Amino acid sequence: MNPEVQDDVIFAEMSEAEQIQLRIRGDASCPTLVYLPGLHGDWTLVGSFRRALGDRVRFVEVTYPRTLTWSVQDYAMNVEQALAEKGITSGWLLGESFSSVVVWPLIERKRFKVEGLILAGGFVEHSMRWGARLLQRVAGAVPLSLVTRIFFTYAKVARFRYRRSPETRADIGEFIARRTELDRRAAVHRLQLVAESDPRAIARKVSVPVFALSGAVDPIVPWMLARRSLRKNCSVLREYKIFWRADHNVLSTAADAAADKVVGWIKQARNAKNGAPKPG
Repeated sequence: MNPEVQDDVIFAEMSEAEQIQLRIRGDASCPTLVYLPGLHGDWTLVGSFRRALGDRVRFVEVTYPRTLTWSVQDYAMNVEQALAEKGITSGWLLGESFSSVVVWPLIERKRFKVEGLILAGGFVEHSMRWGARLLQRVAGAVPLSLVTRIFFTYAKVARFRYRRSPETRADIGEFIARRTELDRRAAVHRLQLVAESDPRAIARKVSVPVFALSGAVDPIVPWMLARRSLRKNCSVLREYKIFWRADHNVLSTAADAAADKVVGWIKQARNAKNGAPKPG
């Protein structure tokens, strides 16, 4: 099966820096899985995970605008508006890293019917918000010329890092091309949102099934602290899976295993909701 691909830009009388982009792959009869990206804000590092999902879900990828003004609530509101424009009003959320601050208000708002939540390298309240503030100051002071050199070095390292993820390797060029001065400033703004966000009160009221996966090598969102916080503040957490050979970008560094686990969780939750008997 060759899933249908739609590339759409949702225009809502915004400037170029405030356009949400959606990319939709797969049949509408399949479970809908909405991918919300990490700090980089786009779909350029999810290619191998997308391939590993195959035609088992309808995969909706979001690229955020390079806005310097949106609040967490603005992110949530504009994501649900962009999805509604394409007739997508329900589904599963896959929140990667930064998007942890977006998924909780999306659930709370209830305009988009969330069937379940999966966090990838994610969190409730970031365990090191001081670190996000420090990184925000550092990133805000780094000149673009140095950022460019850093990312060219990253591109060379990425060819080895993603040697088992050819789709992600193929997207590295686009990833580098998107790293503009405005993009850097947008990332700095997102770091501020991470530092200020504390959605624990929302997480305690969530009733949809919640799952999480993480790479073991993750200094950005240490899984020991993230898991402890989730268990404490989210009573509906079903499972927290750690991939021991993966890093913070777990959807790429453990693409096949992560895709199988995510699809399995969705099937498990849907079977439980429909009252299907457990195997054996």
